[in-house]
Amino acid sequence: MSGKENGGGSKLFLQGVSHQTAPLEVREKLALSGEQIGSLYQYLEDSTSLKECLVINTCNRIEIFGLAGESHDQDWFLHQLDNFNHLESDWFSKFGYWKSGVETVRHLFELAAGLDSQRIGETEIFGQVKGSYALGVEKKTVGPVLHKILQKGFHAAKWARTNTAISRGQVSLGNVAVDLARRIFGNLKSSSILVAGMGEVGEMTVKALISRGVKNITVANRSSEKALDLATEIGGRAIPFAECPNILPEMDIMITSTAARKWIFTRKMIAKALKRRPHKPLFLIDLAVPRDIESEVGKLPGVYLYNLDDLSAISNANLKLRKDDVEICRKALWKKADRLWESLNHSGGQPRGG
Repeated sequence: MSGKENGGGSKLFLQGVSHQTAPLEVREKLALSGEQIGSLYQYLEDSTSLKECLVINTCNRIEIFGLAGESHDQDWFLHQLDNFNHLESDWFSKFGYWKSGVETVRHLFELAAGLDSQRIGETEIFGQVKGSYALGVEKKTVGPVLHKILQKGFHAAKWARTNTAISRGQVSLGNVAVDLARRIFGNLKSSSILVAGMGEVGEMTVKALISRGVKNITVANRSSEKALDLATEIGGRAIPFAECPNILPEMDIMITSTAARKWIFTRKMIAKALKRRPHKPLFLIDLAVPRDIESEVGKLPGVYLYNLDDLSAISNANLKLRKDDVEICRKALWKKADRLWESLNHSGGQPRGG
């Protein structure tokens, strides 16, 4: 990709699918592994005429930002995706959205600030966008135009968190998951909790549990060394991941956030555990995309199963209290985005259109 900043005859665009437009069962099919993201970058470089591009792939979205010929539109881009075997262009047609020009810049600014997240104002997305940007730089697909937009977007997001109240309340994923558990069980100090998956979300959840005074925490991870290190740090217990089904009868709550590509905990597995704990409810929170827990598990008697979409509805329950702050923040971000777009056009560095 050339990455030339002088974009005469070029267009900035975004093609994406997110929680705003697609249900969880569609989003988990679109979720890409790290290896698949690398393949997508290679495919875009080999099969398209993009001058620059950036892929943002999180549990709630896949978005492709690109700089292409001014005449190129959504139909053209979807056609480019037809032969990439990890994505179905039909899903983008049915569940996706297309933005171009200044709307793309506005969206990026809102995204980095957490305004387009399932949990309005959450902070994790900022790090995810920065990580995506770093990968794009490494792949040499981010050129001067996207670089400038992203850098300004990061500054705008920091401004939003410092000068508005959009992140007020417990909007981090770990905090929301733990607060949901407290709604069901009340005081969690006497509850037995299993956290399966020690990635960023898993560690965040453990810290949220500790902050609420929870003592009986068991952690499991594919890398037993990482689980053992965390268990030692918090005074908990670490088990091999394969042992999770065997200790489920001892647990009140299980929170999962692995990077597995298919269900780990099936209906049959959970039903077997329930037989060893009759008349005791089991509370399950699945924070993974793709999901770790088979959806049919939620139909078992005594099981309460929640996923990311459920948690988002809960975390946004206080959104009315922040509505004014959100609108003030959005207007300010748009103003910053519009100003950047105008300066890029005047400098000749940004393609026209949109």
